[in-house]
Amino acid sequence: MKHPLALAVVAATWLAAPALAQTVPPPAISVTGEANVSVAPDQAQIDGGVTSEAKTAREASDANNAAMGKVLLALKGAGIEEKDYQTSRLSLQPQSAPNRAGPSPIVGYRASNRVTVKIRDVAKVANVIDVLVGAGANDIGGIHFSVTQASKYLDEAREKAVADARRKAEIYAKTAGVTLGEPISITEEGAPTPLFRGKMAAPMAASAPVAQGEETLSVTVLVSWAIKPKEQ
Repeated sequence: MKHPLALAVVAATWLAAPALAQTVPPPAISVTGEANVSVAPDQAQIDGGVTSEAKTAREASDANNAAMGKVLLALKGAGIEEKDYQTSRLSLQPQSAPNRAGPSPIVGYRASNRVTVKIRDVAKVANVIDVLVGAGANDIGGIHFSVTQASKYLDEAREKAVADARRKAEIYAKTAGVTLGEPISITEEGAPTPLFRGKMAAPMAASAPVAQGEETLSVTVLVSWAIKPKEQ
């Protein structure tokens, strides 16, 4: 008579065998599909403001506040809603004269106030820059273009990425002498990447030249396709 423990081990082996067989992945071809969609930006963001220098901190601060007040009024007069601009940097720093012999003496103060302006019509970017400069802004920083409906164009890129993956898989299947089946899995690799291509020339005078360029939305997917022997 067999020992009960031996019977239990044999039974467990029989039960485990089908489970192990199911873990074997089916024959498949895995490829990546890529797609880019180029879109003209429909929104822009500009950093601009005023930097003032004076002998004392109070003088620098007062001069900066007065100058920045004119800039904000100019933005409002140009039709920019208050919700579309906000302070991005406010600073007051002492300025020191070079002194190799010892501690550098403070010779004045620099006050700076910058705002970030959202422009919902990219055709008005150059005009807004002119408004800032004309109102006394002497510190124009970066400009950033963006696409507000990016998800719509990313969906288009996703369709193209899957089609690209199928094209590659069909080449591999034909070369290997097998038939391409249904997709087993589809994985989007990483976050969709916006690649901006454009530039802004430095606003040295009125009517600053601005090139909005275009933004390229990129999607990469990993697709596994089932394969089966080619029918004779």
